[in-house]
Amino acid sequence: MTTAAMTAKMREGRGFIAALDQSGGSTPKALRQYGIAETAWSDEAGMFDLMHAMRARIMTSPAFTGEKVIGAILFEQTMDRTVDGTPTARFLWEKRGVVPFLKIDKGLEAEADGVQLMKPIAGLDALLARAVAAGIFGTKERSVINAANARGIEAAVAQQFALGRQVIAAGLMPILEPEVTISIPDKAAAESLLRDAILAELDRLPADQQVMLKLSLPSVDNFYLPLVDHPRVLRVVALSGGHARDAANAILARNRGVIASFSRALTEGLNAQQSDAEFNAMLGQAIEGIWAASVAG
Repeated sequence: MTTAAMTAKMREGRGFIAALDQSGGSTPKALRQYGIAETAWSDEAGMFDLMHAMRARIMTSPAFTGEKVIGAILFEQTMDRTVDGTPTARFLWEKRGVVPFLKIDKGLEAEADGVQLMKPIAGLDALLARAVAAGIFGTKERSVINAANARGIEAAVAQQFALGRQVIAAGLMPILEPEVTISIPDKAAAESLLRDAILAELDRLPADQQVMLKLSLPSVDNFYLPLVDHPRVLRVVALSGGHARDAANAILARNRGVIASFSRALTEGLNAQQSDAEFNAMLGQAIEGIWAASVAG
């Protein structure tokens, strides 16, 4: 796998990133939405087997190719498994032309100063080394902003960039994700503080380093253009954040240079009981809509 080819695909690719990285806490809900009840498994291993089967079904679908899906974010267990007999990251890049990323955060701390910082990531250096060996291109790390609190937002952004520098040092591309909760009353004010804090950190990065950013869809269209256009930013992607797919697509289409990195909005409507033809048609429809919104700007 060539990092240069993956970097070029991320910089120039017309498409979006599929977020297939539900972890232990969010997996039961994702499986319920897929039509699999919690009675279908007896332990965590069985739950993750079912989740991997769902992800593999998505990744092997004829609709899931690098023509419109330029990247995919994986859960650690997904990286460690195979798809059609090929290690997952290699399958994505070699068989589908999709750039593989790895979710590395281990959940959130309790809220303080209006934000939830990331918990410490034990064994991070070893995990990053495993990711490089597996053919992973980059990482994703999420924290959450629940209020327009300058102290909290600055702390969240500082933590994201500190982790990002560690990821870069390991030879990987970090996707920094300080998510603003879309339902908070002061969302626009929080986004203003967030943009300023990110710009300050970007300006401190060395000229030969870049990061990617994963942000909530903004309250004001094109609010994140200064980040899209910043030379230290490879790509800005957006999470759906709880919006239904059509609503998320409509907002995304109005934001120049921002592409999707949707999770629940991507799998909306998929069901374990669907025939392959029905499943592939539904997934194809979802991919088409998210792709169109991603390239609209």
